[in-house]
Amino acid sequence: MDDEQVFEYWDGETASGLVCVVDHASNRVPEDIDLGIDPELRDFHIAIDIGAHDLARAVTERLGCPAVVANLSRLVVDLHREADNPAAIPVESDGHVIPGNAALDARGRKQRIDRFWRPYHTRVEREIEQRQPKMLFTIHSFTPQLRSKPDQERPWECGILYNEDERAPRVAIPLLKAEGLTVGDNEPYSGKLLNATMNYHAESRGLPYLAIEVRNDLIGDAAGVSKWADILAPVIAETRDTLP
Repeated sequence: MDDEQVFEYWDGETASGLVCVVDHASNRVPEDIDLGIDPELRDFHIAIDIGAHDLARAVTERLGCPAVVANLSRLVVDLHREADNPAAIPVESDGHVIPGNAALDARGRKQRIDRFWRPYHTRVEREIEQRQPKMLFTIHSFTPQLRSKPDQERPWECGILYNEDERAPRVAIPLLKAEGLTVGDNEPYSGKLLNATMNYHAESRGLPYLAIEVRNDLIGDAAGVSKWADILAPVIAETRDTLP
């Protein structure tokens, strides 16, 4: 498998000062991999961040920046996990068992990580080294309701996640709130617990970043994508320009 099947690359201007990364943009499962699940589950949030691909496309077009965009379902390899994290090849997701993954032995897991995870993150790393951006950003979406946690409320329209580096979030969160939005500050989950891609590519370099989550029912069609791209692109740009 060549790199182009593991990810899409969207070219952009170095002068934008930005690089976008989208870990969960696709529900593609290679033909030679059998996850052992109902094919309908590939359209659910457990397999793909619904709307993230189209939203990232619209945002990067508005900003003129490059992007590395996964072309692989998170059920095959979750690219937003560390390579040695067992959850990188999930055996269960939101109450759904993934039998094909559970059947993998250590050798099979290593082969899958080497085949998908490493080429993707190597490409992200190369893009950062070549572009030397002022800021990274990543786009994810989240489900309004987790099947495994029916009592958990997720009222936010969007969220900004972070681990130790709060520079960009402290600029972006007030800007989003000024748009009249319900904004999660390290919600719907904490970047201090899950921030793998930005830890690896941004925090390790001291590079500011925005990890953006948008509720997936708000970006499920073209109108929603356009609306949110019009909201996010100026916020990302102003955050970049405000950073020292």
